[in-house]
Amino acid sequence: MPEIATVAGVGRTTLHRYFADRETLIHEATLDSIRVLIEAVDEAATEDGPALDAMRRFITAGVSISERLVFIFGDPAVLRDIPPAQSPNEQVVIDLIARGQHEGVFDPDLDPTWIWHALYALILRGCEQAIAGALPRHTVAPLIIRTFERGVSPAR
Repeated sequence: MPEIATVAGVGRTTLHRYFADRETLIHEATLDSIRVLIEAVDEAATEDGPALDAMRRFITAGVSISERLVFIFGDPAVLRDIPPAQSPNEQVVIDLIARGQHEGVFDPDLDPTWIWHALYALILRGCEQAIAGALPRHTVAPLIIRTFERGVSPAR
């Protein structure tokens, strides 16, 4: 907690006034990060327009909140105590993938959940690379989009 207070630029007593302990702070930070994620997905308007365009908006929105995504999904323990009703809803993305399959832009022979897990791994790894400075931030979303689209496009 003292290190967190220092990084946040507040005193320890101020931090303890809002968060009794480290677990409470992590819980509240998790809920706030989930809120930010939900807002980013909503702004991506995944139900609007062609599925391919919606998927590009979704990926770009995810990359724009890299630190939040890595915080939420980088350690499985972070979401352990979050009730399902407050957890991120992956069904939105699975529905988008199924729509893309119906539109013929994503391979219909692949299970939508499988595609989602592959996309999730790409986004998480891309965000981690950007945070670590291994990739320029402005290149991450285009790299993920290119890799994803080439990997799930229907065979020709």
